[in-house]
Amino acid sequence: MKKLFVVAFAFLVSNFIFSQSYMTAGGLRAGTDWGLTVQQRLTKNTTFEGIVQSSLQREELMLTALAERHYALVFRGLNIYMGAGLHKGWLANVQSSELVPLERKDPFGLTFIGGAEMKLGRFNISYDFKPAINIFGGEKKFYTQTGASVRYIFLNNKVWKKKQKAKRKKKRKENPKDWQFWKKGD
Repeated sequence: MKKLFVVAFAFLVSNFIFSQSYMTAGGLRAGTDWGLTVQQRLTKNTTFEGIVQSSLQREELMLTALAERHYALVFRGLNIYMGAGLHKGWLANVQSSELVPLERKDPFGLTFIGGAEMKLGRFNISYDFKPAINIFGGEKKFYTQTGASVRYIFLNNKVWKKKQKAKRKKKRKENPKDWQFWKKGD
């Protein structure tokens, strides 16, 4: 019961704390599958993540697109997240024998994700659990993956906000009456 209270309290506090401290990050993902990952912040607490990976267990290449919701914990750089999206895979050319023909198709399906991430300087480090359900194709209908990602933060919030502020200031200088609604009648 005590653990449940701590988790509930963390979720309540997280809604009042700004959860993401970067805009764009990309890097390497390693675990049951390995590959590249890129995250782009869409809104205050939502990111899009694209993952291109190759499996160590299956002979396939997989492309996954995920929408993720982030929740801050304790301090600004520590988040938990969960999300869902779609995946599309391409199987390697597997030769079949005359006795056992292989009728495998490229996989396509739903992917879910849940994990935790921490920002350390210009790096974002995360660990997640990523189950996937193949709607059609693939070697199995359901499989799970875990992975640790290390991403370099290409664009952080401070730089992005500074650029946005400079754009607004430049626009106001070019068109000074655009924001002065009380003077538009002149």
